[in-house]
Amino acid sequence: MRLNRTWLWLLLAVLFTANTAQAAGSTERVIDRVSRRVVKIFGAGGIRGLHAYSTGFLVSPQGHLVTVWSHVLIDQSVTVVLHDGRRLEGKILGAEPQLDLAVLKIEGDDFPFFELDDAVSAPVGARVLAFSNMFKVAAGDEPVSVLHGVIAARTRLSARKGSFETPYAGPVYVVDAITNNPGSGGGVLTTRDGALIGMIGKELRNVQTNTWVNYAIPIAELKTVVTEIISGKFVPRTDQPEDAANPRRYAPVDFGIVLVPDVLYRTPAFVDAVIPGSPAEKAGIRPNDLVLFVNDELVHSCRMLREDLGRLEAGDVLKLVLRRGNMLVPVEIPVVKKDEAAEKSGSPTKEE
Repeated sequence: MRLNRTWLWLLLAVLFTANTAQAAGSTERVIDRVSRRVVKIFGAGGIRGLHAYSTGFLVSPQGHLVTVWSHVLIDQSVTVVLHDGRRLEGKILGAEPQLDLAVLKIEGDDFPFFELDDAVSAPVGARVLAFSNMFKVAAGDEPVSVLHGVIAARTRLSARKGSFETPYAGPVYVVDAITNNPGSGGGVLTTRDGALIGMIGKELRNVQTNTWVNYAIPIAELKTVVTEIISGKFVPRTDQPEDAANPRRYAPVDFGIVLVPDVLYRTPAFVDAVIPGSPAEKAGIRPNDLVLFVNDELVHSCRMLREDLGRLEAGDVLKLVLRRGNMLVPVEIPVVKKDEAAEKSGSPTKEE
């Protein structure tokens, strides 16, 4: 009898070992397959906590890829590193800041990619994998990092960067894996079988609790805009007509700031000149300063800066973060009534 029990335990041990090895092999294959579709992105940043890297994922064999809309994309092109170490130039096709979304293009064909139509939704409690280039662990052909986790909740995002809430307030997956790391934004959340679920979001804090939020935006929220950008049919909100009837709308010149000519799709918000005696001059703003943040919101272009200033009202405080050489310079300017702003800046209230 004792001998039979011994053989039984040996058999169970062999079966357990075989099943564990099979599961491990299956997970390795999934990780390898997904990692080939994830890219490392290197662009602007690298000064005072602004990391110069992020993550993206391919969505077409022709080299279209999706990532988060961030300061890394301030330049018109970035360096995209594939799973095999190839370094290609990535050009920005379009973006929708309201979704924290950008679409880039690299030259080539026959890239491994995620088919957006095959993306799935996942229930609370589902086990997931999170792929990203957190902390710039991968700079060449090294694989991106993979975290195991569980979907803890599906809710609407209520988060902020600094003191200001983010524009995206749609549904997100909250996961119990620590995805809120430098460089993770733009990575992918998948099922344990490798099916695409969502795009990992940026480093944000919960509005109520002030704790970091580990979240991913469902692909269903991004798919339509991504498809429209790739097809050339998307019209971003920054191209929509402005509400000229709004009497509270401010322009850069109201503060004494003259921007460089807006001749590109995304002309960086460089200061071309500062009007003498204006609030901008008194605040220490100088020509050639690059406006990076307005009230803790990232600014990617002259057009976006004008939009952000246009939402200000008298009594607000305009907080800017400027890049001056290798330094970040914070400044604050009180927002006064437009007639007072024109008097202080020595300029008309409407920017030419």
